Amino acid sequence: MTGPAFTDDDSALMYDVENPWDPDGSPYEQFLTDAAVAVDAVLDVGCGTGSYLHTARERGAAGRLVGVDPDESMLARARRRTDIEWLRCTAAEMTFEAEFAAVTMNSNAFQCLAADDELRASLAAIRRALRPGGVFMFGTRHLQARAWEGWNPDNGGPFTMPDGREYRGWFEVESVDGPLVTFTDTVARLDGTPLRVARATLRFHTPETLNPFLEEAGFAIENQYGDQRTGPLTDASREIITYARAQ
Repeated sequence: MTGPAFTDDDSALMYDVENPWDPDGSPYEQFLTDAAVAVDAVLDVGCGTGSYLHTARERGAAGRLVGVDPDESMLARARRRTDIEWLRCTAAEMTFEAEFAAVTMNSNAFQCLAADDELRASLAAIRRALRPGGVFMFGTRHLQARAWEGWNPDNGGPFTMPDGREYRGWFEVESVDGPLVTFTDTVARLDGTPLRVARATLRFHTPETLNPFLEEAGFAIENQYGDQRTGPLTDASREIITYARAQ
């Protein structure tokens, strides 16, 4: 079976298909959107295709909006809006100095900071980017929920692209080393023929492993929740939603 290649641009478009930013359907996404509207400067780290900042602008955010991501194909979609600043770099490479009232990391992008050194350098750069008293808002999957145990080809779509093309996409775990999970991300035709296979490692956290990194970087934990509806953080929580204040 033949067909057009699955390109970097297709991958960015599929991300939007699979992960729409929907404030009307998500209290957490509504909160973040409202926060961007309420303050004068927001930085979104790991902004991907920019859908969060796009929506914030459309819903009335009049201040400075900046999106940072290392993936050029994602930023190419983000740059459809030119009234937002877009910067290609990693979190650790940022050089902002006390310029933002709020920094966000959405869609579990925080888990891409796998190594201790990378995590420390990224948090230090985020802290420098915030004004004193500014807030860092982000989410990460909770280690105790072992979300990776549900990653397999059986729950891989299908997904329909805007032009009608249909694909499947799934994660398969290669290894688990404590909080580090290495996996492959496969995009395939509906018959299962792989078109693209990428490999990545994510770091899962508990509050006990996460909070010392934040405190070391100069943050005070203001609130932590166990889900995106601000439910309590418990022994059954699948997520850690954190609001941390720059000291």
